[in-house]
Amino acid sequence: MEWKWKLAQKLEFIWWKRYLQNKDPDTYLDRKKRYWQDLLARMSPLLPLPGNQQILDAGCGPAGIFLVLEGNQVDAIDSLLGKYEQLSHFQPQNVPWTRFRTLPMEDLEETEKYDVIFCMNAINHVRNLPLCYDKLVKALRPDGYLIVSTDAHRNGFLKKLFQLLPGDMLHPVQLDIREYENFLTERKMHILKSFLVKREPIFDYYVTVSQKKAS
Repeated sequence: MEWKWKLAQKLEFIWWKRYLQNKDPDTYLDRKKRYWQDLLARMSPLLPLPGNQQILDAGCGPAGIFLVLEGNQVDAIDSLLGKYEQLSHFQPQNVPWTRFRTLPMEDLEETEKYDVIFCMNAINHVRNLPLCYDKLVKALRPDGYLIVSTDAHRNGFLKKLFQLLPGDMLHPVQLDIREYENFLTERKMHILKSFLVKREPIFDYYVTVSQKKAS
């Protein structure tokens, strides 16, 4: 698993460089802001975001949901942030409400700090999946919300094939939505809703909103 993760990290940054090389930064960032705002609107019946909250954007990437969280105190972590500084599309100076740290999820050490944790398009990139769920849940305050989005297999045969063979080297974790949900329920998280955002030939892209119940 370690070698898969290291290779996936290298390929991830290469992918970002190629994907962004011909995109105007301002146009791209405006489009990303609209995307995140639309997604937050879909979550709004489940997830109150009144502002002035402690929020974590875990696995934030160069243009994560931190872009639209003004009015909150946001920490954004990613193991590749040092690399993203090479990209003109990564503009931390324009999001002063966000503190960035080059940190993999496995090294997160906060305890009951955050009101809301977003882990968007990142959980299937990690090195140690159970540990990452442990860290995210531990960092969440009682009654806080954890939102995880990911590509999930809908075909059991293809899932097993991708787990055995390098069919998708960018994503070392290959699971279906029920398996991702089980990681949450095993840690006493209450799943409010999993909703389908996008259907692709092999994967379904889901967002799962869950809540940590006070003891």
